[in-house]
Amino acid sequence: MRFEFATATRIIFGEGMAATLPDLARTLGTRPFIVTGAARERASALVSALSAQTLAVSGEPTVDLVREGARQAQEAACDVVISIGGGSVIDAGKAIAIIGTNGGEPLEFLEIVGKGRAITVPPLPFIAVPTTAGTGSEVTRNAVLGSTEHRVKASLRSPLMLPRVAVVDPELTYGLPPEVTAFTGLDALTQLIEPYVSIRANPLVDAICVAGIERIASALRCAYHNGADRDARHEMALASLFGGLALANAGLGVVHGFAAPLGGQWKAPHGALCAALLAHGMAANVAGLRARAPQHPALERYTAIARLLTGRSEASVEDGIDWVKALSEELSIPALRTWGITEADLPGVAEKAAKASSMQANPLPLTEEELIAVVSAAL
Repeated sequence: MRFEFATATRIIFGEGMAATLPDLARTLGTRPFIVTGAARERASALVSALSAQTLAVSGEPTVDLVREGARQAQEAACDVVISIGGGSVIDAGKAIAIIGTNGGEPLEFLEIVGKGRAITVPPLPFIAVPTTAGTGSEVTRNAVLGSTEHRVKASLRSPLMLPRVAVVDPELTYGLPPEVTAFTGLDALTQLIEPYVSIRANPLVDAICVAGIERIASALRCAYHNGADRDARHEMALASLFGGLALANAGLGVVHGFAAPLGGQWKAPHGALCAALLAHGMAANVAGLRARAPQHPALERYTAIARLLTGRSEASVEDGIDWVKALSEELSIPALRTWGITEADLPGVAEKAAKASSMQANPLPLTEEELIAVVSAAL
């Protein structure tokens, strides 16, 4: 067995640890560039303490936004980049840190629709401070950007993009509204399930996925119905971190394969797309494995997932899929048609999903018909 495991240089986890950010920043630079979300008040205390140049990200990060952010950071001679926000904010910060030292246009480095140029120069020191519990971007080596020109989302990707420091403070998630809690929480669950059944799974990732799935199974409902539940918020922040560690080292699968083209063409939150697709992606993989690879170890892993989710030692694969469907209904996850996606769009979406980088780690290749069936079931 051969595998590697890479993550942020330093991970700091715990309630109240965001207060250490000003001192951490001073160890890496003297002129910070801070990237925040549109709701800047959630990071206002930290921004004030750092007294820095700031950029707000509204919605998903784009090539244009990163280009502008890199320009501002360079003009202000910033020497450290700090993202305080959700996955979009963290991805924008990673990309700005990379362009800040490598120069050029973001599209030069972007996969799929860009030139895929290798990133060779280390980025500006980067600190990631998540304020949601879902993406795990604080410990991943890529940044997902939308290209308005190509109507798709694709990644900048390099081991050099792993943050220098990840500060995960559950207190920053206490104010998340139920909808965001649901979307990001089911994204985190997806990012634990897909690496666990991935063709690149390994024992270290396995342990992380099992621990994360157990936490989400017990905590997500509580965090959704009672956002002030400190224990639930703590467990979700930890599970999200685990999901980031897992996907960065074992890859993803069919759900994220669809999330990239869907998110690029329609203005839908990434987590909402993953949440709508998760149960159907699981069902398609299980059916494909049973039909074409009945001895594949991923089938046993789907059974293990069902038992972790339901808490029942006799649970079947179908029980696990039904559990995800029931949770999605309880958390009011909108169907894909909510975002304007129609039946006529599905063949094109399936074609793009088949080529997505996330799809390459799926436990088996899915046919065009199977892919269309997945997204159709989520409509």
